[in-house]
Amino acid sequence: MEMKANLKNAKKRAPQWDPMKVLHEKGVRSQHAYIAAIVAIGVSFLSWVFSRGKDEEGSGRWGLFIGEWAPTLLLVGLGLKHEEK
Repeated sequence: MEMKANLKNAKKRAPQWDPMKVLHEKGVRSQHAYIAAIVAIGVSFLSWVFSRGKDEEGSGRWGLFIGEWAPTLLLVGLGLKHEEK
């Protein structure tokens, strides 16, 4: 019982770091993240288009790598939108 109480008190005292709050305070808005996600999708598509004719192994991997940024940026945008409310 005492251990649970100590753990509960420790959680109350522990500083909470909220990255969305920090970004919001620095001036980053949800629209910025949404625009960055759209740009990442476009760059990913262009990278794929330009690497299609090449026979080099891994030439299309840049497009896949950049394409993985879009969902992350969309989620950051949603977090920032929540922070704006």
